[in-house]
Amino acid sequence: MDGSLTVFILSTVIKIAVVVGVLLGIVAYTVLAERKICAAIQDRVGPNRVGLPFLKGRFWGLGQPIADAFKLMLKEQFVPGVVKKFYYTLAPFFVIIPPLVIIGLVPFASIDPVTISSLKIVVPQPGVIINAGAGVLWAFAISSLSVYGIVLAGWASNSKYAFLGGIRSTAQMISYEVALGFSVIPVFLLTGSLNFSDIVKFQIEHGWLVIPFFAQHLDWKLFAMWPFLFISFLIFLVALFAETNRAPFDLPESEQELVAGYNTEYGGMKFGMFFLGEYAAMVAASALIITLFFGGWSLPFGLLTKGVGIGGLLIQALVFLLKILVFLFLFIWIRWTLPRFRYDQLMNLGWKIFLPLSMVNIGCVAVLLALFKTL
Repeated sequence: MDGSLTVFILSTVIKIAVVVGVLLGIVAYTVLAERKICAAIQDRVGPNRVGLPFLKGRFWGLGQPIADAFKLMLKEQFVPGVVKKFYYTLAPFFVIIPPLVIIGLVPFASIDPVTISSLKIVVPQPGVIINAGAGVLWAFAISSLSVYGIVLAGWASNSKYAFLGGIRSTAQMISYEVALGFSVIPVFLLTGSLNFSDIVKFQIEHGWLVIPFFAQHLDWKLFAMWPFLFISFLIFLVALFAETNRAPFDLPESEQELVAGYNTEYGGMKFGMFFLGEYAAMVAASALIITLFFGGWSLPFGLLTKGVGIGGLLIQALVFLLKILVFLFLFIWIRWTLPRFRYDQLMNLGWKIFLPLSMVNIGCVAVLLALFKTL
C-alpha cells in the first residue's frame, strides 16, 4: 500500500476515534451539566452523590453519567408484544447517527497539511474528518434524516400516544427545516462557497459574520450587511431549537399531554439512545452555529491560523470545543427559563414569521452584493 494512503487511512481512523470519543464524553456530561444548571436556576442541589471511582470523595456528582450509563445498559430491554419490531429497533439509530455524521463534516481545526518532523509524516487535512466540497448541503441533508427516527418510533410502537408524538414532531421539524435552510443562504451568497472550511477562512480574513470586528482587516462591506447576517443568525438559532426538540419547542415530548411522546413505549438503552441523540444533536447544532457565524475554530484577529504545528492544532480544537460549550450552556439556560410554546404559536412562528422574513433577508443581501459589485 502507498505510504501516503496509509497515513491518510490511519489519520482518518484516529480522527474518527478521537472525535466520537470526545463527542460521547461531551454528551454524557452535558446531561449532568443540564441537571446541575437547572438545579441552580431552581435553587436546589442536583446530582451530588456519585463520585468518580478513581478519586476520593463525591466531587459534585461527576460519576453520575457513568452510573446512568450502567443503569441503562443493565436494565431489562422490555419490548411490548404489539410493536413492529424491526422498525421499533431501528428508530433510535436514526436519531443518534445523523449528529455523529454531521460532526465529521465540520472542521474543528485548520485543514492545512501538518508535518510531524519526528516521524517524518505529513498529515493531510488534520482538522476535519470529511472535507466535502458541498459539506453544508450534506450536513443539512443528513440532519433531516433524524425526523425518520422519531416518526418510526411513534408509528412502530403501535400506541396512539407515541403516534401523536411522532406526528407532531414531524410537522414541527419539517416546518422549521424550511426556515433553517433559507436562513443560511445569505452566508453562502457572501462567502461564495458551500464548504465549511472555506466559510471559516472567509471569516478569518473578513471577520466573524456575527462579530465582524474580530478580523485581520476590517471589511466595510461586511459591516454594511451585518444587520441581515444577524437576522440570519437569529432565525438559524431559533430554528435549531425547534429541530433539536428543545424547549420552548419540546412539543414532541409534552409529558403532560402525551405521557412521554414518541418514546412512550421504549425502555432501557433504547430509551437512552433517544436522549443521547438529543444531546448529540445539540452538540452538532452548536458546531454548525459556530462554523457558519462565529469563525469556527479560529481565534479573534486571525491568531494561530497559519503555519501551526500539532500544538497549534490542539489549541484550535480547544477553542472550537470551548465555543461549543458556550452554546450548550445557552441551550440549557433557555430550556429552564422560557415556557413551552403552544402548537399554534409554534407553527405561526415558523410559517408566518420566519419563512417570509428569511426570504426577504435573502433578497436584501443579494441586492447589497449586486450594488457592491458595481461600486
